[in-house]
Amino acid sequence: MKNIFKKLLPYAVVGVVSGATTFGAINYINNDASIADTGYFSTAKNDVSFAGFNQAALGEDFVKAAKTTVPAVVTIKNYSNRSAGRSSEQDIFEWFFGQPNRSQRNQQRPDNIPSGMGSGVIISPDGYIISNNHVVAGANKLEVVLSNKKSYIATLVGTDPNTDISLLKVEEKGLPYLNFANSDNVEVGQWVLAVGNPLGLNSTVTAGIISAKGRGIGILGSQGKASNPIESFIQTDAAINPGNSGGALVNPNGDLIGINSAISSTNGYYQGYGFAVPSNLARKIVEDIKKYGLVQRGFLGVNSLDLSNDQQVAQYNQQFKTNLKVGNGIYVTEVTEKSGAEDAGLRKADIITKVDNTLISDFADLTLAVGSKRPGDAVNVTYLRNGREMVSRVVLKDQKGNTSVRTKADLTVSEKIGADFSPLSDRFKTDYGLNSGVVTKNVQEGGEMAKIGIVDNYIVIEVNGKPVNSQKDVENLLKNHRGNVQIKFVDEYGRIYTKGFVMPN
Repeated sequence: MKNIFKKLLPYAVVGVVSGATTFGAINYINNDASIADTGYFSTAKNDVSFAGFNQAALGEDFVKAAKTTVPAVVTIKNYSNRSAGRSSEQDIFEWFFGQPNRSQRNQQRPDNIPSGMGSGVIISPDGYIISNNHVVAGANKLEVVLSNKKSYIATLVGTDPNTDISLLKVEEKGLPYLNFANSDNVEVGQWVLAVGNPLGLNSTVTAGIISAKGRGIGILGSQGKASNPIESFIQTDAAINPGNSGGALVNPNGDLIGINSAISSTNGYYQGYGFAVPSNLARKIVEDIKKYGLVQRGFLGVNSLDLSNDQQVAQYNQQFKTNLKVGNGIYVTEVTEKSGAEDAGLRKADIITKVDNTLISDFADLTLAVGSKRPGDAVNVTYLRNGREMVSRVVLKDQKGNTSVRTKADLTVSEKIGADFSPLSDRFKTDYGLNSGVVTKNVQEGGEMAKIGIVDNYIVIEVNGKPVNSQKDVENLLKNHRGNVQIKFVDEYGRIYTKGFVMPN
């Protein structure tokens, strides 16, 4: 028996090694027509054909992709002076990226030690870098380190919690960068590479296939700062670990098809499934941030039920005494007044099955198809009404009912400084000895209020030395203000601070 085992052992080893080193290439057909090239970032121009299924050809394709990608993927170090005990948006990804060291959460981090690290991708030779919102959340300083170890202090141009995308800029020219590929054209089963800096291991390349498309995993809305999340992730089995966030998912030609964001895991480390924001959506977000200073997003104007979700359907049937069947499509539960959907004639009980040429099977499909459009864009919505198929042209609007894009100059004071405010009751003022105050709500990670340490449910007493008792008071004091802003506030322990920032233009 022992002799038989000795004879078989070399073959078993060879089998394991061969299985672990088998790679392949994908067929990617680029279609630039679906994304208007605004000239900010480049789109891949050349196609990749199938390679013969042999070790030499496949290995060469991945070597080329790795050589193209590694120099354009950077390490991002997030420095924050907030206490390690203060939660941040990075904490929401502990569910994906491992359990934190709780013994360190009540300690103040030294200024020269980053509070978080992730990856980013250079997308233009003049230093624009795309990453995840959760990688840069709460940062007072962002350091970018290239694969050649050269380091820069980066400017945060803008973020979008709804897609978990951020845009940074370093002052440099002639940098290596990646082209955007058309993520609509990728197929399940195609080979991909994930490139990033996991577990402190710089410039790590792993290979796998696309396992699924259009995945909604519920992380951005349930645990993040997203008010209207767009989750339609590319799922891959390429190994992704903590530190890969913000890194590149590329095809064997080295073209960018996604931004790695999260893994689904019971222990916080790779167990087979990673998720990336599709490149088409990521590109649209960073183009908006660069051109307008904020993300332009169109809305249909409907409340809806995902008919593919059997639990949601069962709950809806029980609550409203209906008899809806589980299947594909989005059931309209309500149409918003003066919305694009109302203008186009959509009604409650319509079932949306297609937006333009995109089939709508579930909520992830709908959010991507509509959320990647801007206010004023028109889409053809196909829906079923009493079993009859109908098509309506819907002009999308923003949440304020506008069909035109907005710039930073159009933002309210609350939007500019990143917080809303609600009045304190007179009883609360009396109990705590306060003459004025408003409670902070919806404090945005990366906003001016967050940068000075303010979070939800803090009390702002004064703005520029003037007492405030309502959101209107804050708006009036800062509406035409330029220069420094002084905020006097109370934290959850009753400690009073005075801090400031420069009013955004």
